[in-house]
Amino acid sequence: MKSLTALEHAMERWSNALWTLLIPPAHRQHNQTELVRTLHRECDDRALIMDRQRILVPNAFVVELPPESHRQLADSRRQLDSYLSNHVRKHAAEQGYTFAGPVAVQLTEAERSEVDRFRVRSYIAPTENITKEEPDSQ
Repeated sequence: MKSLTALEHAMERWSNALWTLLIPPAHRQHNQTELVRTLHRECDDRALIMDRQRILVPNAFVVELPPESHRQLADSRRQLDSYLSNHVRKHAAEQGYTFAGPVAVQLTEAERSEVDRFRVRSYIAPTENITKEEPDSQ
């Protein structure tokens, strides 16, 4: 039980660190779930209706962060990727969506300095291409 409590506290710290870096202080209280909502919206907006029983959504997400935010989150990046992936899976289960492969969220450093907070790109990746393939620029 203690290990679950410790894990819960660690996830809360990672989550708070992420929100601190991504959301300006003036808007933090109202928008703490903005990134999670953006990931959900990516699923909703890019859903492909395959048939009556199957709606396919992106399973690979790239969250581009400003260089400073990316550096500050470097040590916790894997845990945050897992945390955000869990939110995407939960949303998909609630909506009845399916994936072409495992869900992966990657926090990366934006190449351009025009990203103020974050930018999310998503794509559908088969199982074998989830870590090898980069999405097309859109």
